[in-house]
Parts: sequence; C-alpha cells; structure tokens
Amino acid sequence: MTDAHEDYVYDEASGEWVPAGQAAAAAEPDAVPVRDAAGTVLVDGDSVTLIKDLKVKGANQTLKQGTVIKSIRLTADPEEIDCRHESIKGLVLRTEFVRKR
Repeated sequence: MTDAHEDYVYDEASGEWVPAGQAAAAAEPDAVPVRDAAGTVLVDGDSVTLIKDLKVKGANQTLKQGTVIKSIRLTADPEEIDCRHESIKGLVLRTEFVRKR
C-alpha cells in the first residue's frame, strides 16, 4: 500500500489550500499585469475608487462614483478584480471601472 501524500500551499489570492503543483503553475512569471482604467498596475491589497456609478446585479443597489473599495484581490482574469464592500460580499468588478487610490 502506497501513501499518496501531496504537499499543499496556501494561496493568498484565493484564500484556499491548493496542491503545490497547481500553485507553481499559477505563479507564471510571464503573467499579464492587471491595470486600472488609467493604466496603473494593480496588486493584491490595493484600494481602488470607482470612476462611474455601477448597478450591482442581484443586489438592487448602485455603487456611486467615488466609492472606495479596499483590499482588492486579483483574479485569473486580468480584466476583473475580486473585492468586498460593506453591503455586498463576493463583489467582482471590471478593471475598466476603477482607478488605483
């Protein structure tokens, strides 16, 4: 009987434990940088400001221009960021509607 033990690494971007092989594949050095509407490079933990009013689907709420979103997380898609707002959990915003603060 063999023990199929695989090491796991904590992925801060997703907040999950993933197999070490998968984590190494996700950390590509030639990954496309995530940029805001002004072309500034965004990284995990940045704060951003909305540049226009956005209607949030499923929440019956509008986020107003100038709203500050803190502690963003990058996603696999360079045109989207994962973030939290005090009234909306699990919010995904397109980078074309935000500017780094």
